[in-house]
Amino acid sequence: MVWISSISDRGVSGLLKFFSALSKSPTNPQAVRRPSAYDVAELFEGPVSVSTDAAGAAAPLDEKVRQAYFWIVNHAIISPHYDIEYNSTPPAAFYIGDSGTRLTLPSAQSYSSFVLLPLLTFATRSKCLFVGGPGRGKTASAILMGVLAGYAPREVRRAMQHGHPQMTIADLLGNPLPADLVSAQSMEDIRIAWRPWLSMRVKVIDEYNRIPTRTQSALLTVMGDNYAEVLGHLYECPEAAWYLTANDDAGGGTYQVIEALRDRIDVIVQALSFNPRFLGELLLRIEENVKPEEVVPPEIIFTPEELDQMVAEIRAVPVPEPVRHRIEFFASQFELFESVGEQFEYMTKDTARLSRIDWGQSVAADQGRDRLKDLGCQTMNGLSVRNLMTLLKFAKALSWFRGTGEVELEDVRQVLPFVLNDKLHPDLDAPYFALPENAAFRTDRLSWLRELFDASNAEYDRLNLDRDDPVGALSEQFEQGLHGLEAGEVRSRLTRIERLVAELGKGRKLYGPLYDDLLKLKYLHQRYTNYLLWLRSR
Repeated sequence: MVWISSISDRGVSGLLKFFSALSKSPTNPQAVRRPSAYDVAELFEGPVSVSTDAAGAAAPLDEKVRQAYFWIVNHAIISPHYDIEYNSTPPAAFYIGDSGTRLTLPSAQSYSSFVLLPLLTFATRSKCLFVGGPGRGKTASAILMGVLAGYAPREVRRAMQHGHPQMTIADLLGNPLPADLVSAQSMEDIRIAWRPWLSMRVKVIDEYNRIPTRTQSALLTVMGDNYAEVLGHLYECPEAAWYLTANDDAGGGTYQVIEALRDRIDVIVQALSFNPRFLGELLLRIEENVKPEEVVPPEIIFTPEELDQMVAEIRAVPVPEPVRHRIEFFASQFELFESVGEQFEYMTKDTARLSRIDWGQSVAADQGRDRLKDLGCQTMNGLSVRNLMTLLKFAKALSWFRGTGEVELEDVRQVLPFVLNDKLHPDLDAPYFALPENAAFRTDRLSWLRELFDASNAEYDRLNLDRDDPVGALSEQFEQGLHGLEAGEVRSRLTRIERLVAELGKGRKLYGPLYDDLLKLKYLHQRYTNYLLWLRSR
């Protein structure tokens, strides 16, 4: 659903002018390159250009994206939900009703995930899935992203692919020309009438879970490898941001979505409920026949060159080493499954999945660990390489959007639930979910994932790993290189590794982070062993 801000004191004569208004005030006083004060009221001033700064130079692209965000939340998409919370000081907290439900009022600039995550998808050319009931603004949001990329609203609507049970590969990708089918002497002579949407930099697939399985496979090729294939002919597609929608992503579509296609989706964004307090904006929009996607200010429309530049700037955002170590520690929690493997390397949940053994039977055989303490016991799988790369990319994108200069731990914490939603699967039979205080996490997947990350960071702090990480120290020593090392020094390092393995394994239960530390030590031991053998061969 789209909305406009209250303008009862302005009259309707300047309605379209109001809709295309942008503030000349910088959007974030904390942004590195935009240090001026921020005033919410200035978002409602008359139309001004934000494409240049006070000195006349081109405004930074992160500022342009922030201007797009605030224009959307104030003029286009009704999403008064600040579920991505930042705090500069402890937030005001209130406990509501007999149940003591906690409501916090953030003390720093916070955001609506329903608007911010699609914009970060746009900036990183990633893939975003909107989920939620009909009429909640999923398609309208996707259309706006196409308009920001420079396409006319009508062009975006016509190019949108609508999933339906009879959709064929030809419907999705293109048809061979009939005349060529009759006259061609070989497959190479057949020309293909490719669908225009394949060339677009923003691609929208509406109700993707109504697409037949065979056609999903063709869609997977376009999404994953950026090319389409019909009768042996290939069409190379440009890098693009993808937006898919589903009313119900838990099996409510006509067809089950193939696992590989679901895995290609980078973030999942839930369309939250409509707040009736904003009904006046809907009424005004009906009465004035205003369609926000048709009045997007030209100052927040991006050229192809700017889209390329944004991707490069986001990639360049640094991830500090302490933040990276905490991500590593979090990712280490989930893959270990000691009872399903004999060899150390195969003691993983993926081994259990590939064997197709009954999950409950495997869990019953997994003894020795505290199943409430161990975060890994809450999930049925671990994290893939793609999951971790997506997490890093969106953490960089959020930091870039906020203008902080480098990724902060809170950036990771805020994007992690949207990246790992549908990627890290909860084991709802685990003891953790049986506790009354954790009952809400059975349904609130986003809050559960954030709670997991918080618990991992608390354990990281308890172990004092920022100051006492012997495995990390040995890793840093190895990363300095092997060139010039003498055999005596190599043997000394091998001895230190063996002593540390013995120390770590003495009288301790095997948990995920320890499992990955031991595998890292085995890796280091093997690298030094191979180098020592090479020295001896000389």
